[in-house]
Amino acid sequence: MLTYPDIDPIIFSIGFIKVRWYGLMYVIGFLFAWWLARRRAAQSWSVIKPAQVDDLLFYGMLGVIVGGRVGYALFYGFDQFISDPFYLLKITEGGMSFHGGLAGVMIAMWLYSRKLGVRTWAVIDFVGPISPLGLFFGRIGNFINGELWGKPTDLPWGFDVGGQVLHPSMLYEAILEGLVLFAILWWFTSKERPVMSVSGLFLILYGVFRFVVEFVRVPDRHIGYLAFDWVTMGQVLCLPMIILGATLMVLAYRRPA
Repeated sequence: MLTYPDIDPIIFSIGFIKVRWYGLMYVIGFLFAWWLARRRAAQSWSVIKPAQVDDLLFYGMLGVIVGGRVGYALFYGFDQFISDPFYLLKITEGGMSFHGGLAGVMIAMWLYSRKLGVRTWAVIDFVGPISPLGLFFGRIGNFINGELWGKPTDLPWGFDVGGQVLHPSMLYEAILEGLVLFAILWWFTSKERPVMSVSGLFLILYGVFRFVVEFVRVPDRHIGYLAFDWVTMGQVLCLPMIILGATLMVLAYRRPA
């Protein structure tokens, strides 16, 4: 059993301004994304050139933040959103949704690809391998905040939280959706691949990793399990991802080069 360090989520305050670890994790994630994007853009076959990386990241940041918040309001706080549309701005009452952020990034990449005059899936393929480290740092932010704990466990790496030993499900996600996903995608894209194959692999792997972790993650209290006392909203949202990812992989490798 491990002891949760109980870290203060606020790094420091200046008057009414509070700098939080969770926000810092997003900043670090975007900085890593910028660095990785610059490296990928240096490849001769890259659809994105180094001079275009800054604009790409700006579009991506808007997609993550707007899509993530709107997605949370629609998927996990719909009743609150209907009763109070300003719930979207109340970021201390519920957080961000990965699935909403994913949709936001895909829309942002569609807009940016139109600006460049290149294929949308080619731009999304470029972004795929640089995203997982951002997911990693986001989950570390969840750990610091002491949120998204899993079910009780007797495993030696469980954390003592308020007298209960719980699965650190946010750390499972940090490892699988962050580090493992990054390693696989970075290796896969070490050479040129068919358009849509990178996006397809991302969707399949993330969907499978998240679906599995949901078995030990406790769902939001106001939603609970959707069916059979084990089906969660996260799993329901991952199924279309896996199906779309498999479809993209098939299409990518059936098309002429």
